[in-house]
Amino acid sequence: MPLFKTIHVNSTTQILVWKVTETYAELFGQVVLNDTNRIRLDGMKSEMQQRAFLSVRKLLQETGHTDLDLYYDEFGKPHLNGEKHISITHSHNFSAIIISDETVGIDIELQRDKIIRIADKFCDSEFQFLSRSFGTEKKEEYIRKLTVIWGAKEAIFKIRNEKGISFKDHIKVNAFDLEVKQTIAELHFDSLVKDFKVHFEEIDPSDSEQAKQNFTLVYAFEN
Repeated sequence: MPLFKTIHVNSTTQILVWKVTETYAELFGQVVLNDTNRIRLDGMKSEMQQRAFLSVRKLLQETGHTDLDLYYDEFGKPHLNGEKHISITHSHNFSAIIISDETVGIDIELQRDKIIRIADKFCDSEFQFLSRSFGTEKKEEYIRKLTVIWGAKEAIFKIRNEKGISFKDHIKVNAFDLEVKQTIAELHFDSLVKDFKVHFEEIDPSDSEQAKQNFTLVYAFEN
């Protein structure tokens, strides 16, 4: 499938989203891989993971880059040759990248009931503004908000990428409205205190296979 969505966040930041419908062979035949990433690809256990990996390279090519411009540091954080910052994410049949002059992180997640069961593992202060009263509507809103919170913390972790950071203990997401599509988050880790601008939006896959299951795209900028 061609590029699913492009978001021009500002004059120096863009997000590209790919919906993976191609086979492994189709994707593999359309991308360039450096030797290191060819080895990484061969070592992946599932074809879904391989297709996601290759779709990210398709997104790079949409921006005028290739896999030859991409490298990973010792902590596994991706970088582009030059001055641009990059962050990468994928979930099920979606992948996305954000490229910016600013320090950024991105995450995409499928909205699903499972997140309610694990909320205590990554939320703490956020429970003060989350409503846990469950009618059908309230439950749906709760899942959507939890997905934003998880995505925000994942995006921030990708920015800092420091060993020992706990989603629950060290990253706090401030109260937000789903309609406003942005909030502030704080990282308190050892002596480090950082604020982040968090933005989010929901993606309807328009796919009968995942009917009524939207995705949440979250991206963060370090202040």
